[in-house]
Amino acid sequence: MRTFFLHSPFDEASLYELNIGDRVFLSGKVLTARDAAHMRFAAEITDGRSRPELVGATIYYCGPCPGTTGSPILSAGPTTSGRMDPYTAMLLGYGVRAVIGKGPRSREVYQALRENRAVYLVATGGAGALLAESILSSRVLAYPDLGPEAVLELVVRDMPLIVGTDLHGGVIYNSL
Repeated sequence: MRTFFLHSPFDEASLYELNIGDRVFLSGKVLTARDAAHMRFAAEITDGRSRPELVGATIYYCGPCPGTTGSPILSAGPTTSGRMDPYTAMLLGYGVRAVIGKGPRSREVYQALRENRAVYLVATGGAGALLAESILSSRVLAYPDLGPEAVLELVVRDMPLIVGTDLHGGVIYNSL
């Protein structure tokens, strides 16, 4: 197991060295999006409407809890990634380079990750307060009417993650 310090947004070269099980400390911009936001992304793509820029983006399956004085986010734990599986291939096709969540994905998502040269990074469930410590700032980027499921742009520093899938076809969840 190796350790990498990466910066988002990504290009393929920055992801090529990663292997499943490697530790990643992620810095840079990360978008949050859960179920409702994914449905909106899909509707906008299907209808040809505008959407947040996705080329090179990292999407974190998270609905963070707003912070208090001195802290932009109180808790930012991952949600179960499988709920986003129906939308993942479409978003990867629009340039998303990494997704962050927890739990295994469908075979179709693993295939789409390989085809689109993207990675799945795994965040530790139940560690929302710890993950929030790496968030430097937060702003609503899209869909404010969704409340806690609005798309946020987070600026993070050294967010601790594990490589769940790599560009070489490796999948950490060996049951699939």
